[in-house]
Amino acid sequence: MSTSGRGVMRVSLMRTTDAVATSITTIALPLLILSTTGSSTLTGMAFVLEWLPRLLAFSIGGYLIDRYGADRVFRSATAARATVLAAAAGVLCDLPDTGTTVTAVVMALGALSGLLSQVSFVAIETFGLYTSRASGDQAHRVQIAIDQGALLSGPVMAALLLMAGPEVMLLVTAALSTVAACSAESHTDAASPLGVSRSFAVSPRLRAGRSTMRGLPALGWLVSGLMASNLALAATQANSPTAVLHDLGGSPLTVGVVWSAAGVACLAAVAASRRAIDRLGLWLVGATGAAMAGSACLAAGLAPGLEAYAGTISVLMVGESTLTLVLHTLRARLVPARAYGSVLSATTVLLVLPLPVAGVLVTALPALALPALLLACAVLQGLAMTAAVRGLWRHRASYAPAQPVVYIAPTAVALPVPRH
Repeated sequence: MSTSGRGVMRVSLMRTTDAVATSITTIALPLLILSTTGSSTLTGMAFVLEWLPRLLAFSIGGYLIDRYGADRVFRSATAARATVLAAAAGVLCDLPDTGTTVTAVVMALGALSGLLSQVSFVAIETFGLYTSRASGDQAHRVQIAIDQGALLSGPVMAALLLMAGPEVMLLVTAALSTVAACSAESHTDAASPLGVSRSFAVSPRLRAGRSTMRGLPALGWLVSGLMASNLALAATQANSPTAVLHDLGGSPLTVGVVWSAAGVACLAAVAASRRAIDRLGLWLVGATGAAMAGSACLAAGLAPGLEAYAGTISVLMVGESTLTLVLHTLRARLVPARAYGSVLSATTVLLVLPLPVAGVLVTALPALALPALLLACAVLQGLAMTAAVRGLWRHRASYAPAQPVVYIAPTAVALPVPRH
């Protein structure tokens, strides 16, 4: 096997185990909080504590990768996450099933695992970009399959493992993180030579990215709309355990099935959206995705039963996947190669920012007010995306392709959550 082929296989194993572990913890920890406390407020707080540290991870991860290299940072982050998860499993074994101490342990675990998951994501993205450039399209195609596979399997695995017991879920996830850490070799040249890691890094890059975005009105319009869209999607996900378990009479497994079914719909949406963009253009496809996402978010707050709720979540994720593909395609067409790293950093931070905000909103409101929150987010999303679509139409000449487009499929920070 060629050196590039071995590199693709190694990155595939690293990315698969890391993505599935991240997906499991993202879904399972809020579910665990709800099942042990019955509180939608604490469930929302768990969502905040999972996502707020991830904003910090962009700067931390970029700096560490520049200094120590992507492989070393990835191995350290995944090994640390495995240690934290295994330690939490040991602590929970000695505690009762419910209580303040259990809640505190799970909350702290959510914050630490969120931070470490985001650092490992930044590292594997950096190393993956290096490998993709060295290996052509092969690595990119593998990356897409892995991300979508985690989108399908993660929620159901989280629910099933949680039914077997919180300790089992944590130990299995720790094992996946350990495999990821052991897959990363030492002393490779896959860190900073291309300057990739600095694209996720510190404030000068963010300022440069924001400055470049101000000169790209079409990208600015789309990012603004997607921030509102991510707020609606994050509010829906943060409320999902409460909606399914308490309001609709489902089980933790039902939550996993709902989001995995949405992942199946996303697979078809990404494939169909590529062909649609070629035939109909970015503007019309983006408008369609926005309409689907906004309508589904509105319907999710009014769903009368589990079947209707599952259907609206699938439509919501289809719309979001379409919008994300439009963003990635538009970003690839608009942004000069020399500025792509800084713009990627700025857009990523902006699109992740609504997630902890949504968690704060879910935390602040009583359970009976959460459907009204979803309706308000849907209205905001509709207004923002209407303005964004109009802005894209006015500036459509700036993103008309001068040559065939290479699509960059959506990748996820933690699946299934808003994309960036």
